[in-house]
Parts: sequence; C-alpha cells; structure tokens
Amino acid sequence: MQNVVVIGAGQAGASLVAKLRALEFTGKITLIGEESAPPYQRPPLSKAYLLGDMALERLYLRPESFYAENGIDLRLSDTAVSIDRTDKVVIAGGEAIPYDMLALTTGSVPRRLPGSIGGELGGVHVVRTLADVDAMAPGCKEGRRVLIVGGGYIGLEAAAVCAKLGLKVTLVEMAPRILQRVACAETADYFRSLHSEHGVDLREGVGLTRLTGDTHVTGAELDDGSTLDVDMVIVGVGITPTTALAEATGLTIDNGIAVDAFGRTSDPTIWAAGDCASFPLDAGRIRLESVPNAIDQAECVAGNMLGAGKEYVPQPWFWSDQYDVKLQIAGLNSGYDKVVVRPGDKPGSQSVWYFAGDRLLAVDAMNDPRAYMVGKRLIDAGKTASPDAVADTAIELKALMKA
Repeated sequence: MQNVVVIGAGQAGASLVAKLRALEFTGKITLIGEESAPPYQRPPLSKAYLLGDMALERLYLRPESFYAENGIDLRLSDTAVSIDRTDKVVIAGGEAIPYDMLALTTGSVPRRLPGSIGGELGGVHVVRTLADVDAMAPGCKEGRRVLIVGGGYIGLEAAAVCAKLGLKVTLVEMAPRILQRVACAETADYFRSLHSEHGVDLREGVGLTRLTGDTHVTGAELDDGSTLDVDMVIVGVGITPTTALAEATGLTIDNGIAVDAFGRTSDPTIWAAGDCASFPLDAGRIRLESVPNAIDQAECVAGNMLGAGKEYVPQPWFWSDQYDVKLQIAGLNSGYDKVVVRPGDKPGSQSVWYFAGDRLLAVDAMNDPRAYMVGKRLIDAGKTASPDAVADTAIELKALMKA
C-alpha cells in the first residue's frame, strides 16, 4: 500500500493519519478538509472559545507544522467532489488523487430550521464549526435576548454559555421534557433545576411555529400561542451524518456509512470512522456521536488498514459542561428499565445509574467523578453492581467494584 487518502479533517481524520504515522506507515498520506483551519477540537467552541477563555491556536488538535513534519499532505479549504472506485482516485480541487486505501471521516452536520419558518433569517445560528461560532459571537452581548431551540445537550450547553455572558435566555423543547431522547427524567430534573437557578426561561412541551423578521430575526411565535422578542436564535436539534459522497459512490448507507466490525465499508478498499459511520454492536447497528468514539474508532481503522485485523469494541463515554457542573456519562442507557439516584459527597453532586433488570448499563455523574470512574470501570469490565447496593449510601463507591 503506497497511498492513503482521508476525506474529512475533523477529530477522526486527524486521529487516523496521526496513528498511521505512529504505526510507521511510510507511504503517502493525504488529508482533505473543507475548512480553512487545521483540525481542531469542537467541544470547546461553544464553551471556552465563545466565552473568550481559549485562544484559537489552543483549539488545534496538533500544531499545524505537525502535518508537514510527518509527511502528511494536509489540504485545507478543499472539497472532495467524487470518488472513482474503478480507477481508485478521489477528485478534489480539480485534481485526481490516487489511493490504495481510502478513509471517510466526513463527520456530521447540524440540522437547521427550514426556510419556510424563518430558518434562513440573519441571526439564526447552529453550533458546529469555527465559522458558526465566529458568526454567533458578535450577537452574544449582555442584555440581548436569545432563543435556544432544542433541549438536548447542545441546546443546554448553549443556554449555559449565553446565560453566563449575561444574555436573556429562553429555551424551548417540543418534547414533553428536556433530554427526552438521551437521559432519564431524573437527570433531566437535575438540569432543569440548574438552568432555572441561572435565570433560563425553560419551556418544555412547546414547539417553534415560526421566526419573524424582514432580513434579521426579531421575534418567534410558539405553538402554545405565545410570542417572544428575540435578537438571536441558536438551533440545537441534532445532527445528521455526512454521507452524500459515500452514497453517490454506491457505498451501503444505514444510519450513516455502514461499516463492518473492522471499520471497512461495502468496498474493501474504503473505510469509515467517527460520526459518519455506523457499526455493528450486539444484535444491531449503532452510530456514536462523541469525541472518544471518533478517536478510538479512527485509530482502530488505521491499524486495520495496515493489517491488524482488530474488531472495534467501543467503551462509550461522553461529557457535558454547563455552568460549574461537569456531567460525565459512561455506557449506553438504551433499554433501561430501572434508575437509581445516588447523592454525591458534595452539595449539588449526584449520580444516576441505569439498569436493565439487575444489569448496569450506564451512569450519569454530575460533579461526581468518583461515581463516574467506578461506573465506567464496572461497565468496561462487563461487570455490574446491584441496584440496592448503589442506592445504599452506607456502602462506599469503591466497594461496588467488589460486588
């Protein structure tokens, strides 16, 4: 194998090319990215970067010089427009770039509001790229009125940053409660209380009917009949995997680019990793939207491109920062039928443990790193702790490891 091309210069793409060099691959590597900035961290964009606590250069995953020093042809502000699987070339920047192995790390894009309800008005933003946040920043001024659409983690994180900046924040969630899709009612209760304490007007079971304004958003009409005067709107209603290029070239699509346990697509010379890829897990398929998955899966794929033959087994974990609360999540809570809430050692800290019967599935830990670490170790080891033991605060957390 002489030529590896990677399309998508986000966390997964950057991790994959770095791992190839760490594994002593000596062939040519080309990394193609649509943005003008070198690969950077996304999570701090809407938090530390928007708050002014992190400089642009600190966002970069590696110094820009890393790529040239390691013989990686980093092509920024470039778009791969097609893949010729017969001749094994990628067409980008008017050039045919040959590959022996190709990796798609194209990530995902945020869902936007349709233009028919005002989604194309000025002042309506999504949170995904550096350009998105740079466009949003001038409107984040103290006293301005912002509407957050969506009560998932992206929406809640945006609400927290805006509240810290002194904006007047209203958040609407059309589902009966916030975090409906991703967390239990007990975790939602915790964050509802947290945001209320910080002055966020949080409205659940309320949808957006339309935004108003001539060229720039000035108001919102909600489906409960109420109206709002707004200066800015932030949309956090989920993301979709970027699959158009893979689909156009005839690869199998199933909630993302379908890969096998090794990260290989329906074409044996094309691989995929990160937000864009769905992979087999248990009896079904899953697509994980997280930084740890992007790194771990990409590094596994890099090894498999070089013949490692290692199946990717995820050890899911996630996090969210809101105000002075760090939420750490271990495992996947899908299929839970029982929840145990355990208070933490410090005021405002607690953990929520998800069970299917007596089997531990996942843990949400709010300012409770010890609970997170114990839960993660149990889950990663395929072990459990009984719901009764978790609920009994007389039993120390570390003792749960011996259960």
